[in-house]
Amino acid sequence: MRWSDYAIWWHVYPLGFLGAERTALPPGEPPRHRLPDLANWLDHLLELGCNGLALGPVFAAETHGYDTVDHFRVDPRLGTEGDLVALIDKANSQGVRVLLDGVFNHVGRSFPQFADVIRNGAASPYADWFIPEGDGYHTFEGHPNLVTLNHDSPAVADYTVSVLDHWLDRGVAGWRLDAAYAVPLPFWRTVTDRVRQKHPDVWFSGEVIHGDYVSFVTEGGLDSVTQYELWKAIWSSLNDVNPHELAWALGRHNTMLATFAPQTFVGNHDVTRIASRLTEPRHLPHALVVLFTVGGIPSVYYGDERAWRGVKEDREGGDDAIRPAFPATLGDEGLDTQRLHQLLIGIRRRHPWLVRATTEVHSLGNGVLSYTLAGEGAAVAVALNFADTPATAEVPPGQWRTEDGDSTVDPATGKTDLPPFGWTVATS
Repeated sequence: MRWSDYAIWWHVYPLGFLGAERTALPPGEPPRHRLPDLANWLDHLLELGCNGLALGPVFAAETHGYDTVDHFRVDPRLGTEGDLVALIDKANSQGVRVLLDGVFNHVGRSFPQFADVIRNGAASPYADWFIPEGDGYHTFEGHPNLVTLNHDSPAVADYTVSVLDHWLDRGVAGWRLDAAYAVPLPFWRTVTDRVRQKHPDVWFSGEVIHGDYVSFVTEGGLDSVTQYELWKAIWSSLNDVNPHELAWALGRHNTMLATFAPQTFVGNHDVTRIASRLTEPRHLPHALVVLFTVGGIPSVYYGDERAWRGVKEDREGGDDAIRPAFPATLGDEGLDTQRLHQLLIGIRRRHPWLVRATTEVHSLGNGVLSYTLAGEGAAVAVALNFADTPATAEVPPGQWRTEDGDSTVDPATGKTDLPPFGWTVATS
């Protein structure tokens, strides 16, 4: 098993987490040294049971961080390169890997190479970095401030490799590749192969929302992709009291696990928080149980461990509610949810083979789903009651030991009687 097979990420959007300004600082303004404040939360990450810090954008950008203008410079709203390296060093000293968020599908309009093209046109040495379209240049999904890079240009591949190597040299363990689904697979293969020559232990996870997930690994050279299918099935099946949707998604998930361990989540910086997405608050434990028992590499979005709420809206500033500042201290609100995270992460830590384990469904229907996973001479059983009435679920008979939940599994029959909205996790 690679180090990434043991990873459980705490995912932070730094510009929001640290209360940074909405737009880039004016030229000449001194940097705001906010990143050291993030280093103070490494103990919280470790107490939660995580061992990885997945950072959102930290590079100089125009606004939200995904409109990068300089991949070699830390955004002054967050601090300096020294601040970031100090954070990386402190994390590494505590056994915490750091993942950076790299945007290589598009750049902000003030990206210096693009500004040179605007000034000099075809005479610019960067003319082939971008794709002419009409009277301007191709942009990402219609966003005028996000200019798409030309991935057929060898110079763009060279630039991307140089950025990845630069920060890997400074101690990061891997990269989340933003909008990976929009980039041609041969580009990713070229880049990842070249980077691995110098950094063989690097881990690449691509943002893929839909499509042929496996091809990004087999053809693109990535290690993992974001498992949006499972994310959607978790909250949707719970809201609809329809375990069939989740069971189908778990079958799809099994086919992915035959090739790679997907990056799993119930929340991130781009989606409505899980506590707000679920129409029934008593379904939150069910979502967390699935996240931490099925195969894959899980991540926890900051604040979700305290059941924070926030709805993403399709408007300017519509992400603000899901990317808030973290308080200086955490009180008791949501502490029960944090303790549930700790308990479930603890189960996963004791069964690291779960990272590539496939699920076998046993009970399915009438609001009930039960499944088991097996590996290395051990097994995990899960039973979930989505409904507001009592129900019975079954798993194969065995020496089951209840880890937590609302009921126990009968070793002789494998049956468990679940109360309304009940759940149980057992191991053997």
